[in-house]
Amino acid sequence: MGLRVKICGITKVHQGRAIAQLGATALGFICAPTSPRYVTPAQIAAIVRELPRDPDTGEWSCDRIGVFVNASLEEICQAVTQGNLNGVQLHGRESIEFCQQLRQTLPGVELIKALRLPSGAALKQTLTYEPWIDALLLDAYHPNLPGGTGQVLNWQELTQFRPACAWFLAGGLTPDNVAIALSQLQPNGIDLSSGVELSPGDKNLERVAELFEKLQQINSFSALTRGI
Repeated sequence: MGLRVKICGITKVHQGRAIAQLGATALGFICAPTSPRYVTPAQIAAIVRELPRDPDTGEWSCDRIGVFVNASLEEICQAVTQGNLNGVQLHGRESIEFCQQLRQTLPGVELIKALRLPSGAALKQTLTYEPWIDALLLDAYHPNLPGGTGQVLNWQELTQFRPACAWFLAGGLTPDNVAIALSQLQPNGIDLSSGVELSPGDKNLERVAELFEKLQQINSFSALTRGI
């Protein structure tokens, strides 16, 4: 499977559809009411209805992931059902026990645990979550904001990061620095939000297109160096 590209903080119907058509493999919807990118389950459903689908199977062309911060099990299940989500990202202080409970309640839904890392030493906490989730997401630490800060992780501290599960790199990624990040690290996916925005929740489609152009260049170069 190739690199997954998740564009997070989708709030507008036309932008969600355009970003999926540009090549995003996942869209992220912020389900935390305190966020400037917050969308209700009804708003998510309206966006998802307009996303491209396979004409033969009717399946959506990209994953739909709800991002929650210390939400209850009931709130998460309601958003998943109403918004036609197939993934849940936990971006708060959710415990391992909560992840276990969520996995049992929503067995067919992808479970991603986001961790905000103040330093490389904090990477050890990822080990405790790995058995109960499908993927990790590493984000930059901010004392007051759970995500979408534009702050960049210390990539040097992640060069040896090899978790047992898949992982997303987040934190300050932009079309300008994504090639540098991927030259140093080997994540299974990348997650961008503020790096492709005009303002919180309003995506810059030109920057999103630029991102996929850069990724295409990286793929072409990789194929060339492998002698393909």
